[in-house]
Amino acid sequence: MSWNLWDKEAEISTMLGCVFDKIEGAEDGSDEIKFYENGVERFRMYHTQDCCEHVRLEDTAGDIADLIGSPILEAECVTNSEDDPPEYADSWTWTFYKLGTIKGHVTLRWLGESNGYYSESVDLADMQKIGNA
Repeated sequence: MSWNLWDKEAEISTMLGCVFDKIEGAEDGSDEIKFYENGVERFRMYHTQDCCEHVRLEDTAGDIADLIGSPILEAECVTNSEDDPPEYADSWTWTFYKLGTIKGHVTLRWLGESNGYYSESVDLADMQKIGNA
């Protein structure tokens, strides 16, 4: 499968109402997270790395298990390029994905670093669009 998933891009609000049965890759340092619905990959958070950039999951606040088996009721994305600069980056972007169900809330904090000329963003692909392309 191609890493160029731009034509599959989704808004975070697309996750509202989804019931995930598995989530893979939500470990600190990961460069992609896969969300499964009915045993099939539904969403992927990722970044296609280029030369002078690095985007990774910095940490997860909350219990990722709270997102399994209950509908997603909260789905929000917030970015910040001003606070808490990394030690060696010329440019950085913090991306916070806030997801919640009736069981609890999880914040996925991503860090994108670069020399200032490359993307530092996290992409969200709706893998269901593959069958509809």
